[in-house]
Amino acid sequence: MEPFQTVKSVPTPFLRNNIDTDVIISSRYLKTVSRLGLGEGTFAAVRFLEDGSPDPDCVFNQPRFSESRILVTGDNFGCGSSREHALWGLSDLGYRCIIAPGFADIFASNAYKNGILTVVLDRAQVEKVAAEGEAGHEVLVDLPNQSLRLLDGTVYEFSLDPFRRKCLLEGLDEVGLTLKDHGEAIAAFEAQQKQQMPWLYR
Repeated sequence: MEPFQTVKSVPTPFLRNNIDTDVIISSRYLKTVSRLGLGEGTFAAVRFLEDGSPDPDCVFNQPRFSESRILVTGDNFGCGSSREHALWGLSDLGYRCIIAPGFADIFASNAYKNGILTVVLDRAQVEKVAAEGEAGHEVLVDLPNQSLRLLDGTVYEFSLDPFRRKCLLEGLDEVGLTLKDHGEAIAAFEAQQKQQMPWLYR
């Protein structure tokens, strides 16, 4: 997992409340166990018209946000089912940070495990960040300092669970964290097991 330090980007403004994981990615995409390629189906319900053509009015189809790495959205983002594919799809679209007044708990927990920072700001601050995106202005998200800086110098501070912050900064998911803390013990156990039960490794 790529360590998270800072992200500077024009934010994508998508200020809708109660966006559930089925809107983020439909259940028909859940057949795959690969994290790659899911960006194509992410937000398909709002990106495409009934005939399957891209909706030119949809913010996700506008060229000015094609390189965006920051998504600004409404309250209770990621509610509904706990499908981790939603995070895989968002990551495949290039997003490393999502800013909202609030997130569904399971979604926020899954986000940091997939290298995506969730930033909670109050509604007025979220609307200001979204307006920066509409104006084409970049914003800077600084995880080490837990701050977000606008073009005019305005700084919004945000809080984050210290454990999640550590994992994001070091680029560690749960497997990576286990190997970092217990890798030598695991390797020693495997070496001993290979001698005692060699048939397991044939």
